[in-house]
Amino acid sequence: MRQAIASFLTLLALLLAAFNAQAALPASVDGDDVPTLAPLIERVEPAVVNISTRGTVQQRQNPLMNDPFFRRFFGQPEQPREREVQGLGSGVIIDAREGLLVTNAHVIAQADEILVTLNDGREFEAELIGKDERTDVALLKIEADDLVAVKLANSEKLRVGDFVVAIGNPFGLQHTVTSGIVSGLGRFGLNAENFEDFIQTDASINPGNSGGALINLKGELVGVNTAILSRSGGNIGIGFAIPANMVTAVVNQLQEFGEVKRGVLGVQIQDVTPDLAKAFDLGDNEGALVSNVVTGSAADEAGIESGDVIVSVNGKKVESFTDLRNRIGLMRVGDEVKMEILRDGKRKTILATIGDPEENVYASDELHPGLQGASFAELDERSPLFGEVKGVLVANVERGTRAARVGLRPGDVITSVNRQDVSNLGEFRQLASGSDGMLLLRIRRGNGALFIAVR
Repeated sequence: MRQAIASFLTLLALLLAAFNAQAALPASVDGDDVPTLAPLIERVEPAVVNISTRGTVQQRQNPLMNDPFFRRFFGQPEQPREREVQGLGSGVIIDAREGLLVTNAHVIAQADEILVTLNDGREFEAELIGKDERTDVALLKIEADDLVAVKLANSEKLRVGDFVVAIGNPFGLQHTVTSGIVSGLGRFGLNAENFEDFIQTDASINPGNSGGALINLKGELVGVNTAILSRSGGNIGIGFAIPANMVTAVVNQLQEFGEVKRGVLGVQIQDVTPDLAKAFDLGDNEGALVSNVVTGSAADEAGIESGDVIVSVNGKKVESFTDLRNRIGLMRVGDEVKMEILRDGKRKTILATIGDPEENVYASDELHPGLQGASFAELDERSPLFGEVKGVLVANVERGTRAARVGLRPGDVITSVNRQDVSNLGEFRQLASGSDGMLLLRIRRGNGALFIAVR
């Protein structure tokens, strides 16, 4: 009995001690004895803004309902062809003097009006400087005084385990702050058509956080929040942000051109699997294997050959096919690139000048009449199917032309003509020229395939 009472009193003393310790925590905040993020948030929060958009989209309609006779017959009123859409998101001021801020391209998609609300309650209509859907980055400008900007960090110095803080406007709420760590780096695979090199974090990112800031404990912007991985639509601790270095590269081009002008190297590449590493006598699975070199491309002129393994670009190790694709995809036409390759087990350094993708575009003037209005190019880094299939890229399709009417779209990859495989522009020109008969084209579009008959 005495032992039981003694144990109870000991437990009670421990609980009282814990309670007193907890009760004492607020008293030590003013003395900076207890860690707090409040000064950091107070410094950075004015640079994070709320973005609301308004726009219109075309509504899908039954083609029969476009006919007044059918509408009268079925007693259906004329339906509006457009509907208004609204959106909410976040943004980050990166240049206070010029009034420049970044957000996600998907936040301002289909927006006719973009309204920016600052942390102090002021509202401004924003001008869209440019956007790049492939990296999901958009650049806006507002005319305002007394702005606060956040400094962009070198995101290449970020490490797994670093503490980060996410600031945004989830679910339309005013500024919300969440903290966590960097859970992973170099994440990709959310959208095969995009250039992805995401920072993964467990700091809560929810709908409305898109375009908001991911900062380090120095108050520097390490990433722009963009997406979450979730089955329910709510946060489960897997969020993604676009690295600051990628944001900087895109913003520089949007400021200069209003768009991103991507150069191309002109190679088809693939990951080095364990079996390929063994077959090519490589030490490990590093780098990206060159499976084909486009004739006359920057890679061809630099001396890159099929079977080469690109292991570094400008002194930075290449981890995979996606890694190389991202790096080349952010370079401009005319940029010099230094690559280290493995050829027959020996390392070699090659210098190349990034090429202009428009130089090797072939118009449809000499091809089948049904292809009028389309232009074609060698399959290169512009296509998300680059490195996965062989064929010819549909570089552009003018609206209202015969090519558009038969169903060709920019970005399509033509893999065969009249059931004959095509792997380059020369083969395609030979098969698609000199005939007014029907052409049967096999098309790869995204993850699917289809046939198109051209009369």
